[in-house]
Amino acid sequence: MAKRKRERWGSQLGVILAVTGSAVGLGNFLRFPGQAAKYGGGAFLIPYLVAFLIVGLPMAWAEWALGRYGGACGHNSSPGIFRVLLGRKGSYAGILGTLMPLMILTYYMFVEAWCLAYAWDYLTGVFARLGTDLGAIENHFMSFVGAGENGSLFKTAVGARTLFFFGLCFLANMVLIYRGISRGIERFCNWAMPLLVLCAVVVLVRVLTLPANPLHPEQTVINGLGYLWNPVKPGETLWSVLSRPEVWLAATGQIFFSLSVGFGLILTYASYLRPEDDVALSGLTACAGNEFCEVVLGGMIAIPAAFVFLGPAVVQDPPGTFGMGFVTLPNVFNHMPLGSMFGFLFFFLLFLAAITSSLSMMQPSIALLEEGLNIGRKASVLILTSILMLGGLFVTYFSKGFTALDTLDFWMANFFIFIFATFQSIVFAWGLGIRRGMEELERGAHIRLPRILPFVLKYVSPVYLLAVFALWAWRNLPERWNAIIHPPADGPPVVLLSVLFILGVGAFFVWVVSRANRIWDKEEIS
Repeated sequence: MAKRKRERWGSQLGVILAVTGSAVGLGNFLRFPGQAAKYGGGAFLIPYLVAFLIVGLPMAWAEWALGRYGGACGHNSSPGIFRVLLGRKGSYAGILGTLMPLMILTYYMFVEAWCLAYAWDYLTGVFARLGTDLGAIENHFMSFVGAGENGSLFKTAVGARTLFFFGLCFLANMVLIYRGISRGIERFCNWAMPLLVLCAVVVLVRVLTLPANPLHPEQTVINGLGYLWNPVKPGETLWSVLSRPEVWLAATGQIFFSLSVGFGLILTYASYLRPEDDVALSGLTACAGNEFCEVVLGGMIAIPAAFVFLGPAVVQDPPGTFGMGFVTLPNVFNHMPLGSMFGFLFFFLLFLAAITSSLSMMQPSIALLEEGLNIGRKASVLILTSILMLGGLFVTYFSKGFTALDTLDFWMANFFIFIFATFQSIVFAWGLGIRRGMEELERGAHIRLPRILPFVLKYVSPVYLLAVFALWAWRNLPERWNAIIHPPADGPPVVLLSVLFILGVGAFFVWVVSRANRIWDKEEIS
């Protein structure tokens, strides 16, 4: 049986920018500032940094090492990599590393389309006509995303416009993915990531130079930064913030969401490295680039700007991610001199952040189909395009209250990510073995790794992950399970249908892995 031609990254910088691009997304600029404002401001950084140091960065290093190790053994898919480490049964555990990114992509491109549409609307003056009427801006958003009624996007002119932008994003992703690792993903990220940072810096400079609100002189950028980053808010103590379990849950979840740890993305990306390529410095650089975009850029744009024009209420009771990004911030830009220009730059950078993330989400599934069905990239992309079209239609049709989107996000980006990350942590430390794991991580390394890292990877990370997951599941699973078994009587069972869709795609991947195992068995015999 002829072996497939192996793809490789064109350069070390290319893979770093691609991994950074997969991590830098909407969560950096919308979710993080809202989480920080909601959970204690400056105090939130303590559990956030703890989670980064004992889970985020160590797990990122582990994934880089496991991915390169699997690639050296001829595998790019997480099932193939875990088969090398754990045997035939281990390949089935790796299915989560392909299922999660693909399911997230079904709705992530929908949100990506919102960013592109908002950038276009600022460029063409749509938001200038809306002015500073918060109700008009909110109505614009709700009708644009079809949040009021299932199927509304397929009935109205506004919906047709939404589907047009969704189609543009879908086509852009498929074309770039089809072009491959080096000619598609790497080339795009090589210019998209610097452009993203440039747009963010321009917007940040504008925010930091905003004058005080003339109607409320105390509403200055400095006071806005203080409201967000002071160690504690008025009326609270540091201990009162740190003693709340939800703060630690939110911080750990943000680290996972932000670094793309536990999704299987880094595993696949790292598998295209050469055996002697550095993973230690590359992993650290990618994590540092993501944190710069999140804490420095994301943390200093949204909340301080909103504070100047809208007051302390937006910091004391911040809106959710969608409310912050697509209602509150447009209102802020509409208050701002030259707001149309800066609004365009902000939503264009959000679009770049979204598409560099979405590009990474299809590659794990492509790698599995290439290995499991012994087909080329063209056929793999066509198969996955059909799945994504079905998922995209499902999310855009059942748009009322974001129920389908929220359900897919909960199970993929919250529940299974903890399971898969914990599994990877245990496999690195106990399956591969901490000694062999550290040897793999240090091979070709351009930096000296901390001496405490083996202890953290072997004991601290798995225990921390298990403890946080147990607490998270206790607080969240009963309500979600109840939504599945007790669907609403006055509408379609969207939550149940969402879960069935996940199970259907999961069953398809089980079949692919079973075929892959037969191919791998023959290769091992020969």
